[in-house]
Amino acid sequence: MKKLLFICSQNRLRSPTAEQVFSAYPHIEARSAGLDNDAIVKVGTEDLEWADHIFVMEKKHRNKLQKKYRAFLRNKSVYTLEIPDDYEFMDEELISILKRKVPRYVNI
Repeated sequence: MKKLLFICSQNRLRSPTAEQVFSAYPHIEARSAGLDNDAIVKVGTEDLEWADHIFVMEKKHRNKLQKKYRAFLRNKSVYTLEIPDDYEFMDEELISILKRKVPRYVNI
């Protein structure tokens, strides 16, 4: 079972979409979280410890994650998907982008 964690700012649109999409894949567990203080589900150390692979939507997310949680990211793969905050939850184009980009990093 591969454990994928998807992170964006507020955990409202991009990362919950990724969680829902990849939760449907066999042998995948997916979670999502946000980095902002007002995120619906705020990323925590337990999420980072749980994850085999961590995906952030933008470089700013990677930078913020590394600054705040550097010690918990040792021996973790963190990938930047370069997906801007231009999509609604479960937007068809967002789903297509996720399905194209995520398998580049994880064999699913």
